[in-house]
Amino acid sequence: MTGGGAVRLLAPVLLPCDPGCSVVRDAVVDITAEGRISFAGPRASAPASDAAVRALPGALLPGLVNTHAHTPMAVLRGLGGDLPLLRWLHEVMWPAEGRLTGEHVRAGMAAGCVEMLRNGCTTSVEMYFFTREVVDAVTAVGSRVLLTPGVIAAPGWDRLGSWEAMRDAISRRIDRDGLRSGPGERIELGYGPHSAYTLPPKALASVAEHARERGALLHIHVAETTEEDAEQRAAHGSVPAMLDDLGVLGGRVLAAHGVHLSDDDIALLAAKGAAVAHCPGSNAKLAAGVARVTALRRAGVRVGLGTDGPASGDDLDVWAESRLAGLLARVTSGDAAALTAAELLLMATREGAAAIGRDDIGALETGRWADVVHIGLDESTFVDPDDDAQLVSNLVWAGGSKLVRDVWVAGEQVLADGEPTRVDRAATTAALRAATAAIRP
Repeated sequence: MTGGGAVRLLAPVLLPCDPGCSVVRDAVVDITAEGRISFAGPRASAPASDAAVRALPGALLPGLVNTHAHTPMAVLRGLGGDLPLLRWLHEVMWPAEGRLTGEHVRAGMAAGCVEMLRNGCTTSVEMYFFTREVVDAVTAVGSRVLLTPGVIAAPGWDRLGSWEAMRDAISRRIDRDGLRSGPGERIELGYGPHSAYTLPPKALASVAEHARERGALLHIHVAETTEEDAEQRAAHGSVPAMLDDLGVLGGRVLAAHGVHLSDDDIALLAAKGAAVAHCPGSNAKLAAGVARVTALRRAGVRVGLGTDGPASGDDLDVWAESRLAGLLARVTSGDAAALTAAELLLMATREGAAAIGRDDIGALETGRWADVVHIGLDESTFVDPDDDAQLVSNLVWAGGSKLVRDVWVAGEQVLADGEPTRVDRAATTAALRAATAAIRP
């Protein structure tokens, strides 16, 4: 594995998160010295191996993928918690963010990465600023990030430079380091144009062109509330229509939120191959609405789950988002099977990876990175762990983050018995609290 040798993990249960959401009994996961999976399946079918063997109780599954986050905002958690989106941004968040330094961002990101690992989330898609500090924090903790540094042209944000300077800084870094870098390719870079309401049309078109030229992900807030994009709707009919008119919906595009989408918008996203990051918790807290997840999925749009930033979504728990996504889909459709436990598990893993254009994470399959989560099955959460359907149902609807015991990223154990192996959790919490105290008015 990364920094070590090959290893064979043994477990009574394997949830590889293949398209059929299989449950494999008496399982093996073989991890190469480079940190990739060489085999994942039943022990009876496993090849001969001289790798070190580690037998684990419970179940193994892939690390969860958080497809939309602003994790450094952990420093701002709880501020303005009872305001709608635009007032929350203009009156509380943006003034507070104006006081953030790179060190504050590093502290927020490090504490957030630890929190996500303890929830079984190994990869997050981040839109934020202070790129170097975010990368340093991820590298220190040992998790994985697809970082789309923010590009914005809104009041107060010119302190970080023009949108052209923000765009060019991303392009220079990608041209220098490549799209993916670091041990186990833990760092991937993309572009984060904030939204249609914080950037002029020429900026959106230009950033999209830079992203397409480099095969990078373009990650943008789309139709989160009706108020945010009234001007764009009046001129173009909808935000997706505007983005399409500007040529933005080509290449790898991830639309965060996608709450207010018409049938035509959904068909357009499907036709262009764009994906959606569904953030039900943040959308509910900000009274933004409920995204039409079942309609998106039926249309063939790839949908992943996101927590949004911990200042709006508050926690960084993808398991909680999966449960809420399922509940909201059912109550809004009147269909008690609108999203099944298996579908929700795949949205948190395999389908989340697909939404960001990654086929090397999100499942335990040969050739993918060994981002592995070990959960316990000894809790009363599981009433019949020998029944496959019951096990998956209990895991999603009643289990989740409280079951996480150990986590590996690129074959390296980065969480052991609930504690990070690379950093001290108490120290990361102390740094987070010091950063919060420093920026409070």
